[in-house]
Amino acid sequence: MSFITLVRHGQANSASRDEEGYDKLSPLGWEQARWLGGYFRQAGEHFARVYTGTLRRHVETAEAIAADCATEPVRDERLNELTYFHMAQMLEEQHAIVMPGSREEFIHHLPVLFAHWRDGRIEGAPESFEAFETRTRAVLDEIAAGEGRALVVTSGGLIGMAMRIVMGLDLPAMAHCCLAIENSSVHRIQPLPSGLALTQFNALPHLDTPERQHARSHL
Repeated sequence: MSFITLVRHGQANSASRDEEGYDKLSPLGWEQARWLGGYFRQAGEHFARVYTGTLRRHVETAEAIAADCATEPVRDERLNELTYFHMAQMLEEQHAIVMPGSREEFIHHLPVLFAHWRDGRIEGAPESFEAFETRTRAVLDEIAAGEGRALVVTSGGLIGMAMRIVMGLDLPAMAHCCLAIENSSVHRIQPLPSGLALTQFNALPHLDTPERQHARSHL
């Protein structure tokens, strides 16, 4: 069994309002990821395996981290984010719930979207809430069963679902968890005989200095 280190990608193109436009790191996102890679090297972190989703922002974050690992990163689409922008547009079209234009609006919007998604009230959603939960559970169990420490670069929604699975969170708690997750943050899961256990959440050791406080971001 193996420790899993989950990393949310660096800041993406947060000015975009669609999936394709959002999916690339901003200059700040590249900086965040490079600093995290520097922290890992300074701390002597060696990973036996590295995984990413197939999204551009995942791959770019892993490239910038450049983790100490003897093997090439494995790209696994099960680590991809939920299609938030697509579902938010569908929610607006089907239920007149307006897509958010600010972080404050997003904080109120995300739990509403999650509830509609879970209850099957977003007709034509790219995948069901249950399917997202199932694929997250499957990929975590598979990585945990491997040999050696694993680094996983993914997105906030998937990390939030991982927290739901590991901690048994209800939907409002999962939404709050997702809202708290910062760009390039570090989360750790330890496999135990009884299941997966959370040992670290939303850590930012590479940004925890006065001169880097400005580099913290949620979106």
